[in-house]
Amino acid sequence: MAYVFALQLSAGSDTAHDIAQDSVLRFSQHLDRLDLERPVQPWFCQIVRNRVRDLNRRNRLRHHESLDTWLEQGRSEMADSTADPAREAERHELRQRVWRAMSELSNSHPEIIVLRDYHDLAYREIAEVLSIPQGTVISRMHAARNSLRASIVSAGESLLDQPPTRRGDR
Repeated sequence: MAYVFALQLSAGSDTAHDIAQDSVLRFSQHLDRLDLERPVQPWFCQIVRNRVRDLNRRNRLRHHESLDTWLEQGRSEMADSTADPAREAERHELRQRVWRAMSELSNSHPEIIVLRDYHDLAYREIAEVLSIPQGTVISRMHAARNSLRASIVSAGESLLDQPPTRRGDR
């Protein structure tokens, strides 16, 4: 989970490996702070997020570079190998469009979308990771999704208006 989250927020797989490793080390060094009454995942995501932000500040990287790198590396290993190749190509293209549009969002918006939609954290848990009130998470999520939709539409890639392609439509 640390590697995937770091990869989604950082500038490539080597960087993500370093961040994940450093995050696990920091997590283990601070186990005495672990509250067994609360979920561990938000705390751990916050460690990973802080390591990414520290590295970005140090290297003066822009957030959208990491998404472009991630796309270029073709992270489609999660695709079902038994699926229709044409359908898989469409899904890959759709993922690329979404990540391209996400790279155009402000810094806080991609984080919220990634934590909610890719890591399935609850709004309360996202609030813990980002150290902001839950209401702010909800409003930023709404703004992030609206910005994402506007970015896709303005690029002439309106995914929402396109009917799903069926096998016989080609």
